[in-house]
Amino acid sequence: MTNTAVPAPTHPTAPPPAPPTRAHRHTWLLLLLGTGAMLLAVGGRWDIAAAAWIFPVLLLRFTRLSRSWSGTLWIWLAHLGAAVFWVQESALGFNAVVLAGALALAAVQTLPFLADRLLAHRLRPAPAALVFPAGVAAAEFLITLVSPFGTAYGSLAVTQHADLPLLQVVSVTGPWGIGFLIGCVASTVNRVWDRPSWRGGIVCTAVVLSVVLAGGARLAFFPPQGTTVRIAGVSPARTVTERLQTTLARFADGPGGVAAAPVAVVRPAMTAVEDDLLASTRREAAAGAKIVIWPENAVRTQESQEPAAIAVARAEARRSGIYLEIGVRVFSTTAPAYGRDEALLIDPRGTVLWTYQKAHPIPGSERYTPGDGHVPVVRTPYGRLANVICADADYPALMRTRADIMLVPAHDWKEYGGAHTDKAALAAVEGGYSLIRQDAEGVSAAYDAEGRVLATADYFTTGRQTMVANVPVRGGTTVYDRVGDTFAWLCLAALAALTATALVRPRRPEAR
Repeated sequence: MTNTAVPAPTHPTAPPPAPPTRAHRHTWLLLLLGTGAMLLAVGGRWDIAAAAWIFPVLLLRFTRLSRSWSGTLWIWLAHLGAAVFWVQESALGFNAVVLAGALALAAVQTLPFLADRLLAHRLRPAPAALVFPAGVAAAEFLITLVSPFGTAYGSLAVTQHADLPLLQVVSVTGPWGIGFLIGCVASTVNRVWDRPSWRGGIVCTAVVLSVVLAGGARLAFFPPQGTTVRIAGVSPARTVTERLQTTLARFADGPGGVAAAPVAVVRPAMTAVEDDLLASTRREAAAGAKIVIWPENAVRTQESQEPAAIAVARAEARRSGIYLEIGVRVFSTTAPAYGRDEALLIDPRGTVLWTYQKAHPIPGSERYTPGDGHVPVVRTPYGRLANVICADADYPALMRTRADIMLVPAHDWKEYGGAHTDKAALAAVEGGYSLIRQDAEGVSAAYDAEGRVLATADYFTTGRQTMVANVPVRGGTTVYDRVGDTFAWLCLAALAALTATALVRPRRPEAR
C-alpha cells in the first residue's frame, strides 16, 4: 500500500481584487477630463469659451456609464471643486456664506445630470434628447432665483460673452438659451456615442447653426443706428485712492469706526479724491462729454458730510452743463450696515434726479442694507438713462428695464474686475440698450445694444483713469424684455412633463 501525502489544509482567503478594466479606467478618465475642462468655464478670468461646450459632453458620458447615485455624487463633487476654484481664482475669500453657497450651487448644477441618468433611458430618443438641455437651462434659471451671486456664477452664457453672433440669442431667450444649446450639443454627442445615428446630430447642428447665422445677420444688417453721445467714465487717480485707503485702514473696527472718527482725521483724504474726480470731470466736459459717470464708492464720506459732498458735485454738473452720475459710499454709525452704497444722477441744472441704493450687496463682504431694486429711468436729450450698481447687473430680472443707456458704476478688484465687466455684455444684449460700466480698481467698458465693445480701460494698466465712448442714444425693445423668462419657465415645464412621461412608461433594462 502506497502512502500518499495529503497536503495540509489552508485557510480560505478572499480572491484578490480584479484589476480595473479598460472600460472602468475610461470612465474615470472622462470624469477627470470633464472636471478639468469645467475649471476653464466658470465665469472667471481664465475661462476658455470652448471648454463650456466640452465639459458637459464628458461629464454626461461619465454619468451614463456610472451607477445612478454614485455617479451623481462624483458630479456633485466635480461641481463643488469648480465652485471652489472660481472663488480662489477670483480672490473672493472663503467664509461660511461662500461655502454654503458653493455646496448648494453644486447640488443644483448636478440636477440635470441626475435627471438625464434617471429619465433618458425611459423615454423615446427624441424626448430623451431634451432632458439634459432643458435641465441645464432650468437649473441655471433656478440658480439666479436662489443664489446671492446671480449670474456671476453658474451661468454658461457668461463664458460666451465674446461670441457676438451666438450672444444675440439672449435677446430672445435670456441667458438660459445658451445653456440650453450647450446642453443640446452634449446630449446629442452622447446619443451618437451610444448609437451611431446622424439624425439627431443633424437636427442639433441645424439648430445651433441657425442661431449663430441669425445672430450674425442681426449684427450685419441691424446695427444700432442714429446719433451718439459722448460719455466719459472717470475714476480717481491711484495716488489719491491709495492715500485714502491707508487712512481708512487705520480704523480696525471698520466702517463704524470711520463713521465715528473726527472729521479732521478722515476728511482731507476724502476731499482729495473728490477734488481729483471733479478735475477729471471738468476736463472731460470741456472735451465734449455730455454724460460723466463716476465709479461705485467714488465719493467716500461720513454721513454728516454727505450733503456737502453732493452739493459740490451738483455745482460741477451745473458749471459744466452735463449729466453727472456719482457713486457714494456713506459711512454711518447705525448698525449693522454702518452705511449705504448709493448712486446719484445730477442733471445740467444741478438737480438730483435719483438716489439709487444697491439692491444686491455681495454676501459676506458688503453689509449694506439692500435697496428696493426699483431701477430708476429718466428721459433726457440723450435718450432714457437708467442706473444700477455693480453686482446688480448680474440679475437678469432686475436688468429688464426700458432704457436707451444703462449706467453701471462698479468697484471690483484686480483678480475679478475683467471677468465681471465681460459679463455686462449679456445685460446690454438682453435689454437692448447701451451699457457703460465704470469700474474702480477693475476694467471699465462701454457696450452697444448688440454687445460690441465701444471702449475699454484697465485701471491697473492706464496712467489716466478715464474711459471715453461715443454711445448710441437710442436703444431697442427685445423679445426677452417683453416676454421675460418665458423660455426658462418652458424648460422647467418641459422637464416636468418629461419626468411624468418617464414615470408612466415601463422601465427599460439598463447596462448597469
